[in-house]
Amino acid sequence: MKCFDRRDLGLLLLRLGTGGVLAAHGSQKLLGWFGGGGIEGTGRAMEAMGYAPGRASATAAGLAEAGGGMLLALGLATPAAGAAAVGAMAGAAAVHAPNGFFAQAGGYEYAASLGLTAAGLAVSGPGRLSLDHALGHAVNRSWMVPAALAATAAATTVVVGARNRRLRRAAEGRQEPLFD
Repeated sequence: MKCFDRRDLGLLLLRLGTGGVLAAHGSQKLLGWFGGGGIEGTGRAMEAMGYAPGRASATAAGLAEAGGGMLLALGLATPAAGAAAVGAMAGAAAVHAPNGFFAQAGGYEYAASLGLTAAGLAVSGPGRLSLDHALGHAVNRSWMVPAALAATAAATTVVVGARNRRLRRAAEGRQEPLFD
């Protein structure tokens, strides 16, 4: 009996690539690595994008990306890891949506691709070349997939909805500026 097959190898490659990219982006936000702004700079940027408070938003986005990305790469707690990444990418897509689809014009293409890949990994599972498999899928149960994705959908709806209301009020002149 084979230890793993090409599906497992494909899932490993998807997890490593997607997880690595997400972890790098989260490291930019949290630690200022790879030319990122760290918590302070990212917090100011988040405020400018309508996410407030900025520092808390930067921390949440950074943890979702870095933590979700690392867990996806390892294939550990795959439903929760994928859901965390989906939530972060939904928030990013909301910022880029006014620019259309294509990333070339500043659109949401890149965030959507990362989010959909993370969702696919959460649903399909990590494969046999993963810590989830090695640990007997203790934190990768079937019921965890809909639970994690539903919790993320609810939280993302609240956060993005609050951002959109804040931006709408600012555009109507009914609120203080989003940043100093």
